[in-house]
Amino acid sequence: MNHPVQPLLSAQADAPYWNAQLQLSTRQTERGTRLVQCEHNGPLYVQKPFYPEGPDCAHLYLLHPPGGMVSGDFLTINVSAGENSHVLVTTPGAGRVYRARADGLLQQQKVQLTVDNNAALEWMPLETILFPSSRAQLETEVHLGENSRYIGWDIVSLGLPANGSRLDDLGQHTTLKQGLRIYYKQQLLLNERLSLHPGNSELLNAAAGFRGMPVHGLLVAGPFTQGFCEQALEKLQELCADQLAGVSLNGQLLSVRYLGTCSEQARLLLSDAWAIIRPQLMQRPACAPRIWAT
Repeated sequence: MNHPVQPLLSAQADAPYWNAQLQLSTRQTERGTRLVQCEHNGPLYVQKPFYPEGPDCAHLYLLHPPGGMVSGDFLTINVSAGENSHVLVTTPGAGRVYRARADGLLQQQKVQLTVDNNAALEWMPLETILFPSSRAQLETEVHLGENSRYIGWDIVSLGLPANGSRLDDLGQHTTLKQGLRIYYKQQLLLNERLSLHPGNSELLNAAAGFRGMPVHGLLVAGPFTQGFCEQALEKLQELCADQLAGVSLNGQLLSVRYLGTCSEQARLLLSDAWAIIRPQLMQRPACAPRIWAT
């Protein structure tokens, strides 16, 4: 299943913001999964692929030298896993959305992930930190082909809890629009929407909202066309039992959710969940990217 990729736009180096784009494509060859397209404009790129699991699974590290987004920044990331290839994408550090300027321009990131027939893609960036008075719009869209496999997560920290950021103060000045859409053979399987702004800041402390917790995480895996192992599901439930977390199997997609006060704890929980899910979906044991250990 192919989806047209928009041509790269020129990034204005003399502007007060970056319009940066990155296009990556992998293909399965006689030598394994290879990165066959790597085009970028602006400060957004990858180094060479790494192969800690052997030639059939490429690990890619997204690099964004500025380290965060300011007002007007728009990062566009397109990753396509070609038929029968397998790619894992992560980042070497947390992403940041800094305090917005007085001009009020959004700080935007749009990610489009395409997984062709019989291919596998894992999207596992480290957390995104929203600074007070930021204006973030974060969108992810996933297109899955026949017999494709996908595991992806997103972890967002509202403020810097370790520095004493108060969630109430953050909600009075910060906006966040976050979306996730997953399609399987052009059929919409999941549509997640989150909108936080000063007008609905009561959600930050509501029992049906964030319960005063500044960090939220979501892992989605699938599609499980043949169902999910009951034993593995029980292990995931046990993993979530001692935290404000939960697991659900909705149709062909499995979700693990986290609420808490620590982004590292969120990542550890989702990493442990990934280690249970990956052998079931990818027929591979978990192999954490080496960059996580540095």
